Amino acid sequence: MMEFWREKLRAVRAASAAGLMLAAGMAMAQSSAPEPLSAFPQSLLAVKTSTGKVVNFKIWQADTPRREEQGLMFIREMDVHSGMLFMFPGNDRVTMWMKNTYISLDLLFLNARGEIDYIAAKATPLSEKYIGPPTPEFAVLELSGGACDQFGIKVGDRVMHKNFK
Repeated sequence: MMEFWREKLRAVRAASAAGLMLAAGMAMAQSSAPEPLSAFPQSLLAVKTSTGKVVNFKIWQADTPRREEQGLMFIREMDVHSGMLFMFPGNDRVTMWMKNTYISLDLLFLNARGEIDYIAAKATPLSEKYIGPPTPEFAVLELSGGACDQFGIKVGDRVMHKNFK
């Protein structure tokens, strides 16, 4: 599962916000057991590729700050038609990392229309390197590492889900 850190655009808040989120994330990881994925809300989502192919996924939604911090941490395997959706309605600059994430993931960074702006393919398990584009994003969809290659998903393709215009 994945923890994330949002970088605030305002320079004055950036350092303190990052420090508070880091402390909260570390406290969550150290002080409590992860919430089972079965407790996360689930929905269906589809990706329509530029070739017209539609690929369906059953996703978990990280709908609270605690679930956003946990993400897909500690998961040992995941079906190729599963994923997790993180929403950032403030359209902030978003970075993710793979701390405590034992499986490789493809991270798809999405704008408010559900268009894929950036893909970090096959992210390295357990890495604490920050992953993300330099642009603000509305959402991140995590899929099994290699899913984009397997299904032909590319930048510019569109995610269809109730959370996108």
